[in-house]
Amino acid sequence: MSPALAGLAYLIAAVCFIVALKALSSPKRARLGNAVGAVGALIAVAVVFAVERPDNLWLILAALGVGAAIGVFAAQKVAMTAMPQMVAIFNGLGGAAGAIVALLELGGATQATPIGQLAVAGFTILVGAVAFSGSMIAYARLQELLTGRPLIFPGMRWLFSGLLAAALVTGAWIPFGAPFWVALALTAASVVIGVLFVLPVGGADVPIVIALLNAFSGITVAAGGYVLGNSLLIVAGTLVGASGILLTQLMAKAMGRPLLNILFGAFAGGSTLGATTVSARPVRSAAPEDIAIQLGFARRVIIAPGYGLAVAQAQHALRDLADELQKRGVEVLYAIHPVAGRMPGHMNVLLAEADIPYRALKEMDEINPEFRTTDVALVVGANDVVNPAARTESGSPIYGMPILAADEAQAVVFLKRSMRPGFAGIENELLHDPKTTLLFGDAKDSLRKLAAAVKAL
Repeated sequence: MSPALAGLAYLIAAVCFIVALKALSSPKRARLGNAVGAVGALIAVAVVFAVERPDNLWLILAALGVGAAIGVFAAQKVAMTAMPQMVAIFNGLGGAAGAIVALLELGGATQATPIGQLAVAGFTILVGAVAFSGSMIAYARLQELLTGRPLIFPGMRWLFSGLLAAALVTGAWIPFGAPFWVALALTAASVVIGVLFVLPVGGADVPIVIALLNAFSGITVAAGGYVLGNSLLIVAGTLVGASGILLTQLMAKAMGRPLLNILFGAFAGGSTLGATTVSARPVRSAAPEDIAIQLGFARRVIIAPGYGLAVAQAQHALRDLADELQKRGVEVLYAIHPVAGRMPGHMNVLLAEADIPYRALKEMDEINPEFRTTDVALVVGANDVVNPAARTESGSPIYGMPILAADEAQAVVFLKRSMRPGFAGIENELLHDPKTTLLFGDAKDSLRKLAAAVKAL
């Protein structure tokens, strides 16, 4: 393949990536965006084979086959609740791949290798290794292999600062003829930095860190593209890095706290610490039949879905309940918090699986004024995103976070498995509000009972 034709193919692939990213911003076009992005990736891989003509072709094809098989298996088997964990793993693997490529390039560097290329290789190792280890810790947090509470120890901030300074000095040495063991030392230090970077972050803030690490993996790919002289990697990595940074900023804004406070607040004993105690105060609960009467004779019901809905895979049962309410003339809307679930868009995708009309999904700023004229707010598996502590308790880990104004509805129905706190590890005062009624149990089972009871009215 001629260089001109290869450049044209790379341009088409880059356009595919840009179009895909734009399409993914809308649930209506998300499937198309995935398909267009996949076509772009296929073109990019095909061009590499056509231009480079590698000697070890069969080994590369075998690796591609194994990777594709793992990807297909993961896509088919991963539950919607585990999607953020998979994103964290993919972030980490992208960072690790970039760091390994940079190490290999440094291992084969000669005196003729440009200083700029060596400097970027060192930068790629630093950012890629941080993205890898940090993403693995984020995965362990979301998978509950590690506690959701911040993990800190005496002197941690000084160790982190010292390692970061050492990594920067080591990286600056690489362009000036440093031996290869220096690159290995930089890799090891960066892996530890990634671990120390994520450990102090409280559980409720982990999705924000994943978005930031996604940006890191994109930056790693872009830097790796410079090292390899591949313009398409630079374009693709820049797109991922820029979108990850924007997403991080949007999520931090949705949490109502500065990004630096989210990332490093626990170092100073800040607001990410939280608590896991459960109050012994009584709450009011009721049977499904009693709650069905409350819902069935309402004029408007706003449903606030959360992670508990995803865990129970109860989206179809929720749709059945909404259908029964709408048959009785009840207006049903869905209040979507920007960080409901474990990542932005989590609830939108989950509800789309049940064919819930997209027009019924209302973002927080749009739906909050409607709660005051709503008869019942039905909270299904959400906790932190409706917790009034975000407004009233300055020592709370979610203080300042904009929340859904479910407490302003005339009545609140809370579907919970238990009194266990949400991901932030704090109790929800809304549970003890006199106008709140709890229905304990698995969300899918509870919703099915409610739908049957409403149908029988």
